[in-house]
Amino acid sequence: MSALFPGFEKRRIRTSGALINLEIGGEGPPVLLLHGYPQTHAMWHKIAPRLARDHTVVCADLRGYGDSSKPKGVPGHANYSKRAMALDMVEVMESLGYVAFHLVGHDRGGRVAHRLARDHGRRVRSLTVLDISPTLKMYQRTDMSFAKAYYHWFFLIQQAPLPETMVASMGLKYILGRIGRGPSKLKRFDPRAVAEYARCFRDPRTIHATCEDYRASANIDLVHDKQDRRKKLAMPLLALWGRQGVIEALFDCLADWREVAANVRGRALQCGHFIPEEKPDELLAELRRFWKGL
Repeated sequence: MSALFPGFEKRRIRTSGALINLEIGGEGPPVLLLHGYPQTHAMWHKIAPRLARDHTVVCADLRGYGDSSKPKGVPGHANYSKRAMALDMVEVMESLGYVAFHLVGHDRGGRVAHRLARDHGRRVRSLTVLDISPTLKMYQRTDMSFAKAYYHWFFLIQQAPLPETMVASMGLKYILGRIGRGPSKLKRFDPRAVAEYARCFRDPRTIHATCEDYRASANIDLVHDKQDRRKKLAMPLLALWGRQGVIEALFDCLADWREVAANVRGRALQCGHFIPEEKPDELLAELRRFWKGL
């Protein structure tokens, strides 16, 4: 990863529930970047070195992903709840000396970021979510179009070991199929990052852990979200999504986030789902404009 994150330092930090792998670099206000599926912190390689010119940037592998630890799932999937995964990140940032920080999450990382902002709001100076609507909203509005577009949401939550076995049998074809689908053409991805995603998914523990992440989202995470549905997030929230993706086609992203947060802004970018790798310049400009106005 040194070639993708020049000047960054690799660290591993023990939390109360996991061992978290991360890269840290730069100086200035702290920013935590959380990746999506089926990726690792490597997805931030076009953003992080440039942000590090005036921020301290932390790019962490979520529990179950990359080189972070991958505990076996438990009944009820509590150890892969977004609450547990968010607590990992709070403890990581605290161990690095950061009580409050900007938070940016893409895809699964956005769902962890949403829960972190819920449970630890005083620590989050701002929240940015990339190409997602809130989990509860997306499940509640499921129809045939959404089920076909996001079939993996319903495949990965099936009882083990069915999805684990099928994903493992596909190998590299599965990774390439996920990140190269639709308008997110594979040529837009750095081969070194793709190789990193593939390396991690050769580990059966990663496959199981990531299925547990999705199982938790369809179970315990919904319980937590319903408990909080009457409380709005107070910190400024920026929502960005791909104009060529499912969120644009099937959801009203700004309206969805305004149901759960009091101070929301955002817009669509001309790209697919993988914004940090497809449109890094535009994303960087949006983040800087957002933070400057706070």
